[in-house]
Amino acid sequence: MGSDCLFCRIVAGEIPATVVRETATTLAFRDIGPKAPVHVLVIPKEHYADVATLAQGDPALAGEVLATAAAVAEDEGLLGDGFRLMFNTGAYGGQEVFHVHAHLLGGAPLGPMLARDLA
Repeated sequence: MGSDCLFCRIVAGEIPATVVRETATTLAFRDIGPKAPVHVLVIPKEHYADVATLAQGDPALAGEVLATAAAVAEDEGLLGDGFRLMFNTGAYGGQEVFHVHAHLLGGAPLGPMLARDLA
């Protein structure tokens, strides 16, 4: 991806991030605007626009993203009380950065999945 992708630039080391775990294919770093006591973004180093594109294009890499998220959850002490792993996809899904990323949230009760009833 070009230099306009924020997360590609983080992977390249052009933009600093607080990295909590790195593998050969994934990177996990703290969100700069956390929505929970623990809020870590987990991304593949290779650029995919969203989780559907990643799952279709490289299912093994999608599994590596999930494995990294599970390892971070364990490192952060979230396995006992639980955590939320969320992928926002597309405009209706609330995606803001179009490089697939999982939000790993925990460390406190997170409340309902949606802020309002959409029915």
